[in-house]
Amino acid sequence: MTTFLLVHGAWHSGRSWDRVVPLLEAAGHRAFAPSLTGYGDKAHLLAPDVGLGTHVDDIAGLIEGEQLDDVVLVGHSYAGMVVSGVANRVPERIVHLVYLDAMVPEDGETAIDVMPISKQLVDAAVDGWRVPPLPELPPPLGLFGVTDPDDVAWLRSMLSDQPVRCLTEPVRLDDPAVRAIPRTHIHCVAGRPEGITRRPVPAGERVRELPTGHDCMITMPAELAGLLLETS
Repeated sequence: MTTFLLVHGAWHSGRSWDRVVPLLEAAGHRAFAPSLTGYGDKAHLLAPDVGLGTHVDDIAGLIEGEQLDDVVLVGHSYAGMVVSGVANRVPERIVHLVYLDAMVPEDGETAIDVMPISKQLVDAAVDGWRVPPLPELPPPLGLFGVTDPDDVAWLRSMLSDQPVRCLTEPVRLDDPAVRAIPRTHIHCVAGRPEGITRRPVPAGERVRELPTGHDCMITMPAELAGLLLETS
């Protein structure tokens, strides 16, 4: 039995994985999909001092508190920053890192370093510290790649503002053990907005693709679950 720990991206909540978790559990595995501080059932904790370090603490604390081992740690979008920091904190607990259409940082980088277009979000922050969810765009872009009206309404119901500090705080990746953890990169290859770039994947790291938009856990949950099960 593998333990999957699914970490949502900016603006989202743990509910975004609701279609994936049952599929992983039906295959005989455990799956955790917590909401990070400031989102979902923790939305009331949204504050200017919430940053990347807060979210790394959230996930590392869950791993240690639940005494989880042999974890497949999955980070979607911004959470690529989070899972990287968590892996640096508890590398001995992680058996596989999955970057799901995610930011993939190096030591000392911020989200702005990884994806420079994020600077525009920071510059336009409300009250200087929070970034509202991105607007829905015409198909095929939709809302984070989701275009079905019912799915868009469901997704919109779970979105919260993103603290600026999540985008400006650097990640710490100074433990050499992190580089020994196997990695899979899952790329969503349909409906990619302008200005969103993806770094080349280092040789030897596995790459998979899904023919859908950014929020593949909503639009292609079965296919995503199948790719995640490849790591178990």
